[in-house]
Amino acid sequence: MMIDRWIAERARCFDASGIRRVFDLGAKLVDPINLSIGQPDFEVPEPVRQAAIDAIDQGYNGYSVTQGAAVLHDKLQTRVDADLGHDDRRVLVTSGTSGGLFLALMMTVNPGDEVIVFDPYFVMYDALARVVGARVVHVDTYPDFRIDVDRVATAVTPRTKLILLNSPANPTGAVADEASVRALAELADQRDILLVSDEIYRDYCYDGSFVSPARFNPRTLVIDGFSKSHAMPGWRVGFAHGPAALIHEMTKLQQYSFVCAPHPFQWAAAAAMDLDNAPQIAAYRRKRDLVVQGLADCYELTAPQGAFYAFPKAPWGTGTQFVERAINEHKLLIIPGNVFSRRDTHFRISYAAPDAVIERGVEALRRMARE
Repeated sequence: MMIDRWIAERARCFDASGIRRVFDLGAKLVDPINLSIGQPDFEVPEPVRQAAIDAIDQGYNGYSVTQGAAVLHDKLQTRVDADLGHDDRRVLVTSGTSGGLFLALMMTVNPGDEVIVFDPYFVMYDALARVVGARVVHVDTYPDFRIDVDRVATAVTPRTKLILLNSPANPTGAVADEASVRALAELADQRDILLVSDEIYRDYCYDGSFVSPARFNPRTLVIDGFSKSHAMPGWRVGFAHGPAALIHEMTKLQQYSFVCAPHPFQWAAAAAMDLDNAPQIAAYRRKRDLVVQGLADCYELTAPQGAFYAFPKAPWGTGTQFVERAINEHKLLIIPGNVFSRRDTHFRISYAAPDAVIERGVEALRRMARE
């Protein structure tokens, strides 16, 4: 009873991640078919591993400056300047993309402000917005997960502070087309709303080129990182870039929270920027095709165009009921759709897995569709 009195009200804004609950169930299974985890299944490239080892051996084990070690920060700034050419755009190296999102919402959103989130959404968006006291406004994208900018315009009110865009998207694998990205960027600019673009999966576009809204709205805040592109999720190196005044405020908070991204791994990330990860992207395009071809005739599935997720509709029951049976009777680890959505109709597959595991998962799902 006494401990309950110590817990802040913000802790009641959200529950533990449903993804973690599936991981906990999977830990009890022997030889599970794991299509749940959202991290690359390939190893960190050897030159990146070696750069981390060299940095440790050379003594880069203390704090870096908060904005990021020059070896990485300046390299990122040069690339961002070349890509976008915005005079006022600055870079901050963050402790993963999650750290960047946390800093962004903490330094922009006041209690009572409204944050627009596209449904389905990455689990952190809803939770972080509530932690900072925002009212979350969900814009539905079912059934094909396309962004309807007219729906966004209708959802905007005088309290709207921020719009969160994730393309390519987790959990759907949807990639927003250029026309939609441009329209959303221009809407945000016209209405004086901060557009935050989570671009962590930008390298994983299979059917076209990635388009950032920062091309059309120079006040866009971009969140990105190395976790997905170079299989470094445990190394916690991300970055943000946006208007200098906003990056300044995020840097202030980083001084009093994360302090800096892990210093030796910043050197590794700088080395990663020189690598071509086209072979990995090609491998994931092929894994995407394995899933789509294996399920197209028995599931309602919008073919993902990016990231490494698919989001089929459960063929019977709720998404939660379907996933419970998948885990309990087929040892198949997938995530119920209500973890990412106000609906409980779909489930998420991560095909960041070896081909043999994907094939076992597809066969299990085909059996379940016939049940």
